[in-house]
Amino acid sequence: MTVGVVGCGAMGLPMAQALRRAGHDVVGYDVRPVAEFGDFAPFMQGSLVEVAAQAETVISVVRDSDQTMDVIRGLGLDRPPEPGARIGTFVVSSTLSPRFVTSLSGVVRDDVRLVDAPMSGSTFRAKAGTLSFMLGGSDADIDALMPLFDAMGEELHRLGPYGAGMAAKVLNNFVAASSAAAVRTVLSQAKGLGLAPEKLLSVLQTSSGATWFGDNLAAIEWASEPFDPANTFGILDKDVRAYLDAVSGGGAPDALTAAILDRIRNIPEFPEEL
Repeated sequence: MTVGVVGCGAMGLPMAQALRRAGHDVVGYDVRPVAEFGDFAPFMQGSLVEVAAQAETVISVVRDSDQTMDVIRGLGLDRPPEPGARIGTFVVSSTLSPRFVTSLSGVVRDDVRLVDAPMSGSTFRAKAGTLSFMLGGSDADIDALMPLFDAMGEELHRLGPYGAGMAAKVLNNFVAASSAAAVRTVLSQAKGLGLAPEKLLSVLQTSSGATWFGDNLAAIEWASEPFDPANTFGILDKDVRAYLDAVSGGGAPDALTAAILDRIRNIPEFPEEL
C-alpha cells in the first residue's frame, strides 16, 4: 500500500518520515516547493493529481476546513473516479470541527472510506513517532490502518464511529489551549511577585499546576512564540473555535471560552530567563 501524506509541514513531514522509517511506501505533497524538503524531496510530488495516481490511502494534515476541501477536490474525491484512480481511504488528521468532518460523508464519493485520526503531541513527538491518535471510523477501516498508526504513534485511542476522534480532539485541545494560556500567563507574572520564572516552572512541573504544556516547555518548539494567525498559537485559536462550533453550533462563546480566546490572541511575552 502506498500512503500519501498531504500537508507536509511541522506535523505532516515527520509523520511521513516515520512511515518511511517503518518501511511503508510514502509520497508527500505540500504547497511549498519540492526543493525545500531536503532528503525527503525525492518522495514529494508536484501536485495532488500525482498523489492520487499513486496512493491507496491519503492522510490529510492541512490547517483548516477550507484547505481540507481543496485537498478533497484536488484528489478528485468529490466526483466519480478517473480511470486508474487508486485512493480507497481518506484519513483526516487535521483538527477541525466535528460537524464539518461528519459532513464530508456527503461530499466524498461512496467508494472512499473516511477515517478521522487527529493527533496530539506537537512536533517533537511526531519526530519520535510517539504521537497520540484519536481514531474514529469503522473497526474494519481502522484495523486496516493500524500499521500506519503504529508507525506514527504510541497512544492509539479507538473512540467509535467516524467523527468520534475529532470530537475527542477538539475537547482535548480546549483543555490544551487553556493550559497553554494559563502557563504563559503565570510565567509572565512571576517576576512581578518577586519569583524567578524558572523556579516557578520547576514548581509547576512537580505540583498540582503540572500541565502537558508546562511539563514539556523546553521541547515544544512554539512554546515561546507570540500570537500570530500563521503560527501555532494561531492554530490554537482555530482549534478553540472548532470546539465552539462543535458544542454550540458556532454560537457566541461562554465566558470561559471567550477569556481563553482573548488570552491566546494576547498571549503574554515569554520570560527571557527561560
